[in-house]
Amino acid sequence: MPDIILTAATVITMDEDRPRAEAVAVSEGHIVAVGSLAECTAALPGAAVIDTGAGALLPGFVEPHGHPFMSGVITEAPVRSIAPWNAPSWDDVTAAFRAAVTATDPSEPLIFSGFDALLHEHPAPDADEIDQLFGDRVAAITDNSGHGIYFGTALMKLHGWDSAPPADPAGGHYQRHPDGTLNGRGFEVPALTEVLAPLIAGMGNPLHAAALFFAAMARAGYTSTSDMSYDPQLKPAYEALAAAPSCPLRVSLWEMSTTETYTEPEVFIADEDMLRKAGVKLWTDGAVWVGTGATSFPYVDSEATRRAAIDPATAGGARSLNYSRAQLDAILDNAVPAGWQMAFHSNGDLAIDVALDAYESALSRHGLVGTDHRWRLEHVGGATRAQLDRAAALGVHVSMSPFQYYFWGDLLDGQIFDHEHGSQWQPFADAVASGACVSLHNDGSVSPPSPLTNIQTVTARRTRAGHVHGPEQAITLHEALRAQTINAARTLRREHRVGSIATGKLADFVELSKDPYDVEPARLIEEISVCGTWIGGRRVDLDVFLNASGDHSTAPVAPVKHCC
Repeated sequence: MPDIILTAATVITMDEDRPRAEAVAVSEGHIVAVGSLAECTAALPGAAVIDTGAGALLPGFVEPHGHPFMSGVITEAPVRSIAPWNAPSWDDVTAAFRAAVTATDPSEPLIFSGFDALLHEHPAPDADEIDQLFGDRVAAITDNSGHGIYFGTALMKLHGWDSAPPADPAGGHYQRHPDGTLNGRGFEVPALTEVLAPLIAGMGNPLHAAALFFAAMARAGYTSTSDMSYDPQLKPAYEALAAAPSCPLRVSLWEMSTTETYTEPEVFIADEDMLRKAGVKLWTDGAVWVGTGATSFPYVDSEATRRAAIDPATAGGARSLNYSRAQLDAILDNAVPAGWQMAFHSNGDLAIDVALDAYESALSRHGLVGTDHRWRLEHVGGATRAQLDRAAALGVHVSMSPFQYYFWGDLLDGQIFDHEHGSQWQPFADAVASGACVSLHNDGSVSPPSPLTNIQTVTARRTRAGHVHGPEQAITLHEALRAQTINAARTLRREHRVGSIATGKLADFVELSKDPYDVEPARLIEEISVCGTWIGGRRVDLDVFLNASGDHSTAPVAPVKHCC
């Protein structure tokens, strides 16, 4: 690779020692100088000077909580996305159903992803409705949250469940008729896996589908990401993507605690900077959007919750916890001695309490109190300030979900929860004030990859419709940028390699059309576009990457185990 010097209208480094620069010098994929053009030229005499033309050059955005492989598999053909940003209304959804039936062979299973009862304003379908929609076609519909799956009689017959309904898998469950037969609705990751595994196997080119999602993330400005539901069956596919020319993403992997190998190391053909196993992931509760977020405060009885079949008498509470304390302790005791970084999905305040209790106890048992362990809480939608202070005191990192507020904030405040709790959902300011390391994520495919939308949401505190709830929970642009760059890199334990533009780090950059500090926070996504990304000193060429990924039609694919 030739030595190069990159310039832009401004270089925003996210390095507190030198926040702004004019140029960046790159040699062998690493940053060797940051400063004025003269300083960079002195560091690399004779290097070609490349004007990126960007309004601002920043470190590549970091996605600390994603599911990039399975997000591609469940949103790209032959699977059809009906997520609210692709099919806004139930009429749009049923039109997509009819189009799929018409365009496909009757023997082909149909899979749709992204249904949302709250945003589509329609109850989650059961077997009776799916039978009316699809007749004897095998069809499955995943909930956009990743916590629900809906299917008809034809699928039950395919699995043999019409005559022998399955028992509830550990960590998941099916809704049933009084006689024990299934009604066509299942919840949590193990249930999704049982329903979809036989359908996904052999469908289309999963590697190319995943590559398309990698490309979407790159177009949004991401250069590093994570898979928070890794299964070793995906190892060959991830290695193939990492080896593809112009691969746009570095990936850190958190293996699910539901596998048999979650405590074991993983060695990849790919360089560790491109692909590495980092930790272990589990889900302490479910998703608010289907009534399985474990909150101490009740869901309200509203038109929205009734439409989504969320019954305040049975939704939430301790019943929505996926694990007992004893089970969490056992998982921690297995994983911690191996040195893995733990990550607990926790949306409701009850789930956060259970996670923090388990963490505090395990840190004490294993002699890790006061160490730089960087165990994680994911999402923390209903967190209180006291819980965030406790997380900070324990050294627990907090990865937050701006998309929950952006897409559902108007429903959260008064339609899902009361104003006191709903207006404070995703308490960004409290999290930052606690002193915890706070990062932001999109959790693809639960929301489209868009770090700029994350940054706008946490600074303007505006929903997609432009409304503001809990304005005191907004944070500054600088805090938001840190949460999407260097703080996210710290959460991935990669801040020594990525997350800021500093000497010695990998030359990963995102080009923006404007300096974000010159734009009103509420207009970031309107006024700023991503012009391109760089990985290791090379400008990413997505055409080259996608063309290469299309050659692997027989790449293996694991059962769907994506979950936010």
